[in-house]
Amino acid sequence: MSNETANRRPVGRSGIASALIPGLGQVLLGERYRGVGILLGFLVMLGTVVWYKDPLWYAAPILIWLWNIWDAVSLAGGKARSILLPVVIGLAAAYGIGWQVVGIDFGNADLNRAAAILRPMAHPDFVQPRQEHNAMWVNIQVPCSPEPPLARREDAGKVATVLPDCGPVGETLIVNISGMWPNTETEIVWRTPIGDPKMVGEGEAQMLVATTDGTGSLTTTLRVPTTALVAAPDPTLPQFHRVYFDQYRAIGGIELSYVGNEVLKGALATVSMALLATGLAMIFAIPLSFLAAHNLMSGNPITYAIYVAVRTLFNILRSIESLIIAIVFVVIVGLGPFAGMLALAVHSVAALGKLYSEVIEGIDEGPIEAVRATGANWLQTVRYAVIPQIVPPFTAFTIYRWDINVRSATIIGFVGGGGIGFLLVELLRVNDMRGVSAAFIAIAVVVIVLDYFSAKLRERLV
Repeated sequence: MSNETANRRPVGRSGIASALIPGLGQVLLGERYRGVGILLGFLVMLGTVVWYKDPLWYAAPILIWLWNIWDAVSLAGGKARSILLPVVIGLAAAYGIGWQVVGIDFGNADLNRAAAILRPMAHPDFVQPRQEHNAMWVNIQVPCSPEPPLARREDAGKVATVLPDCGPVGETLIVNISGMWPNTETEIVWRTPIGDPKMVGEGEAQMLVATTDGTGSLTTTLRVPTTALVAAPDPTLPQFHRVYFDQYRAIGGIELSYVGNEVLKGALATVSMALLATGLAMIFAIPLSFLAAHNLMSGNPITYAIYVAVRTLFNILRSIESLIIAIVFVVIVGLGPFAGMLALAVHSVAALGKLYSEVIEGIDEGPIEAVRATGANWLQTVRYAVIPQIVPPFTAFTIYRWDINVRSATIIGFVGGGGIGFLLVELLRVNDMRGVSAAFIAIAVVVIVLDYFSAKLRERLV
């Protein structure tokens, strides 16, 4: 048999094998990893196309199949083909299917609606002209008790009354105030027993504003807001709400606006949540990280079992996003920064514990062996051979985690975890885009500043 005939047979066999099972020809030619990779890539692409059920995309697995035959034949001839072509085909198909699944359609964009949102955001609500504030409030019972108290209050010459003295949700009330500044716009706001403000203007989506007469009096009507009893544990239990009357007038200069003040408080709460969560997580993560270090816990079956258990715990906690953990803690401890802090702490324990343990596993084994040679026990080995090597990287990872937690704390606020994220949700709910812009800027400034200082600290520790 001639050499030419002998060479044709492996070429033909590899091509036929790859035609029957993608990658088989490559495996028969000794390229096992290449063959398995081709088979897996072909199956993933074929499965994706079959799942999506669009005949157009069947071209992708067919082209990969044809290339696979070409590659097997070329490989038998001593020349392997570049895998760039099937990778590009697969990525193009995956991207095209993803585009259709997401339903991208730029034709749905409404530029007028976008302008209505972005225009006020160009003027963030941080500061305002300095104003003098004149306020008055009166209690009102919702719903009515058998003998409701009089809804009337006097203070410093101002008198506020509500008729009737109580009422259920949706009840129309007549409010009267006297002794205020004359001929001045007056904002009328409803506040629940926990101090949550509710708008009582048109559709409960606008501020109710009325102007006092020349004597400083005004009379208007409002309805008990439908959301007034959201915070009540028992909607049938009478509680005292308040109707507030607020007047403002400029006195020169500038000051923080109400929204600006709330944004600063929200930013401080966010940073505090992240700081407390990181500190609490560090307290638990440091001892657990030693139990999750393979080089320290592989000495006997008992310590190895502890290592596996702690590693598994870290993987479970890290696999659950902190946003989901926050929802659980909101149910347990209620709305507010405390729930957000606990959620961040739980997630950070797992994240820091894994990072710390990997640092321990990567330390120089020389000092450990030297200390063990002196007859030191496990605790002494950790104290004298491990801790001196891990303090700088532990500190750097802790600072980095705090930086991450500041970003996460903003998102956790969206599910009631407190901080500036919770304020952002409220501003979006009432369509206060100037306030939303102020919150965005505050978030960006906090993240940029913390990122800068944390980077500088990490540079000094490396």
